Amino acid sequence: MENLNDEVKYDIMCNKRSEYNGTFYTAVKTTGVYCLPSCTAKKPKKDNVEFYNTFVEAEAHGYRPCKSCFPNLSQVKWKDLKKYIEIDVPEEFSFEQCMVYLDRSDIECLHTIKEEEFYKLLKFEDINVLIKIAMENKKLKVTFMDKVPAKWVRTQVARYVWELFDLGTDLTAFYKLIEADSIIKLLIDKYKGLRIVKINDMFEAICWAIIGQQINLKFAYTLKKRIVECYGEKMVYDNEEYFLFPSAQTISKLEVPDLKQLQFTTRKAEYIIGIAKLFNEGIIKKEELALEKGYEVLKKRLVAIRGVGNWTADYTIMKCFDINDAFPIADVGVHNALKGILGLDRKPTIDEIEKLSVNWKGWEAYVTFYLWRWLYD
Repeated sequence: MENLNDEVKYDIMCNKRSEYNGTFYTAVKTTGVYCLPSCTAKKPKKDNVEFYNTFVEAEAHGYRPCKSCFPNLSQVKWKDLKKYIEIDVPEEFSFEQCMVYLDRSDIECLHTIKEEEFYKLLKFEDINVLIKIAMENKKLKVTFMDKVPAKWVRTQVARYVWELFDLGTDLTAFYKLIEADSIIKLLIDKYKGLRIVKINDMFEAICWAIIGQQINLKFAYTLKKRIVECYGEKMVYDNEEYFLFPSAQTISKLEVPDLKQLQFTTRKAEYIIGIAKLFNEGIIKKEELALEKGYEVLKKRLVAIRGVGNWTADYTIMKCFDINDAFPIADVGVHNALKGILGLDRKPTIDEIEKLSVNWKGWEAYVTFYLWRWLYD
């Protein structure tokens, strides 16, 4: 489409021309909201409007999506049926394989899986929403358990689920690349359709990575359960409790002894509280970091944060961003999986893994996730 200056964009916006939706986004300084060009809301004065090429840029500059035109749903393939929503999934998607990953601990506190259905509590602004996700007729059916929320909340639930299962990533290129790699092809044949299960809340992702540093997985889940049940919001539905991960604002007000009494080490408590303060003060913003071009640049930004090393940075990038070449090469799980798959009597060295990973270029994050999946068999 032609190169458009701001004068032309403003004219397009005033005329609500839908053919330009997705080409640029309009943001209104006085309301803090961004829209599609075709939005039917009252048009602001020209001096109060800014234009962005992507909704990611608009959100990085602090703008919220419009609750009328839903500008951040351009890629999400979904249908609003009010009491529930349906989300189209790619052919290369296995809900069953994703559930295996999500059901790997019997003390998980942030979601529940019952009879192949996934229950999770979400929050949008000040509204808590309990959802159930199931696979029906080759679509994801997302049911609202407590009450049906407003349409703008339903749209954000659709976006959340789309991002949770990384449905916007085309795995055909990954599968084609790996055809010549006998090791990873074995995993793809076994777990085809598995996608990286994302964590939308970057603060939660970093905290979970820090919690898991240098301890076994069972104790990591125990510590997570303690901090969530002590400081997270709770909803009771049908006599069951559902929790949200504590907000950065809540954790930023704690002192180190508050977490030590939950059996966090002094160092981990310092890291988590310090990072919570950075999020709460707006020094760390996921939306702003999403603008970084490339894995290495983003990783450099993350490891500059106290408490975030290479592994934590790689894990955060894998789980929170659309960057598939993040590679926690020193990860114990990766080493153990490769040892087992290759039939070695020792873990492979970093040099050996680097040689193997030449075939995985651009998809290291997905290879890592498939290696982790192998460990749950």
